[in-house]
Amino acid sequence: MTDAKKIDWRNPMVRKAVAGFVVVTALPALVMFLAAGRIDWWEAWAMICLNAFVTIISRVILLRIHPDLAMERARWTGVQDAKVWDKRLMPIVGLYGPLLMWLVAGFDKRWNGSPQIAIELEIAAFVLVMLGYVISVWAFLENKFFSAVVRIQTERGHTVVSTGPYAWVRHPGYAGGIVSYMMTPIALGTLWVFLPAVLTTIAVIVRTALEDKTLQVELPGYKEYVARVHNRLVPGLW
Repeated sequence: MTDAKKIDWRNPMVRKAVAGFVVVTALPALVMFLAAGRIDWWEAWAMICLNAFVTIISRVILLRIHPDLAMERARWTGVQDAKVWDKRLMPIVGLYGPLLMWLVAGFDKRWNGSPQIAIELEIAAFVLVMLGYVISVWAFLENKFFSAVVRIQTERGHTVVSTGPYAWVRHPGYAGGIVSYMMTPIALGTLWVFLPAVLTTIAVIVRTALEDKTLQVELPGYKEYVARVHNRLVPGLW
């Protein structure tokens, strides 16, 4: 990680990034509670608070240690050299997939479509969701080139990152996301959410494979990194 840098709050891109973070933290609550037609749902409140806490803390740290990355991520819609396939996959992984999960969770709660899940299992699932968040945030903060879209950031001096969680797997951010996605249905007590969670996970795996192939071809030093770190998502497996 680099030394902390002063945040220029007058920069419109900084304000845009902060506004985006507010939307990201508020949207799950709005979608789930409207779909459920009720707010007496402790699992949803716990998930919203966990998501908000992790998002706010990680973004505040990011703005201090990698403000240039915060700007890079805030302007992803205007990036011209993002891969065409990622312009389709990124919204699925980052927005539409989670949005569908929240909708299904809310409607499932409204219609009582899932069997009762033991609270011990729900709490264990929350712990694993948190673990997934921690892995993703660690990768996010370790890698100052963790753009929202797949592209070679030549103007930012893009280089291979092999420290932190990248010493074990090549795409730890995606690995943590998959853990969180797959544990969310149990944590929320809404098993129907497994359907969109699995579909979103498949999209993440496809994106991982395509991104890895791109980096091997276009990023200097990445092939050597692949020779040292053999697994994309799961240490010792794949």
